[in-house]
Amino acid sequence: MAANIAAIRGFVRKDLHDEDSAAYRWTDAVLDRHIGRAVADYSLASPLEQKNTIATTAGSRDISIAALANLVDVEAVEWPTLEFRPRRVGCSVWQTTLTMDTVNAPSAVENTFVFWTKTHTLDATSSTIPPAHDELLTEGAACYAALDWTSFAATRLNTGGDDVWARYKKFADERLRQFRADVRRLGRDQTVRQRRMYSTDAPSVFEQNRVKY
Repeated sequence: MAANIAAIRGFVRKDLHDEDSAAYRWTDAVLDRHIGRAVADYSLASPLEQKNTIATTAGSRDISIAALANLVDVEAVEWPTLEFRPRRVGCSVWQTTLTMDTVNAPSAVENTFVFWTKTHTLDATSSTIPPAHDELLTEGAACYAALDWTSFAATRLNTGGDDVWARYKKFADERLRQFRADVRRLGRDQTVRQRRMYSTDAPSVFEQNRVKY
């Protein structure tokens, strides 16, 4: 079962040996901010895959993707839809407008399938991150929290000794390197995924408009 943010926060406190509720070093709000940083790192490497049906405008190649919340990237566009084999068209994205690279614009209001990725959600009730990666998320959040404490503790009297901030920094640096290496291994660019290559019958607009000598 996927953890919620309270569960991840508890795991982070265990890693940081910060389980005395009467004398927490980090408040819940601060830890939640560091957990959010770890979620953001994870999302860039392994975002959540989505598919939306978006209608075209007659006579236009432009499609609004303003409704795609927390967008990371557009992976592919299918138009026309429901054909065999599926027709994937080239596209470009600028701000909240996706432009299809097609010879002809849709002549009527038609559906497109937009395949895209978004950032993961981790809140009080649920998580979209696979449970198998909860430990990775915990590791990243603990690293960021330890680095935060390093800057706080460096100029203060510490009951653990004058070098307590240095020990936190060493812990953070070592674990952060490992976290980033683990996240990179999850990256979509580093993963072999089974996919079929699609092509349209017509060359791209660029190819058709090229001047030949």
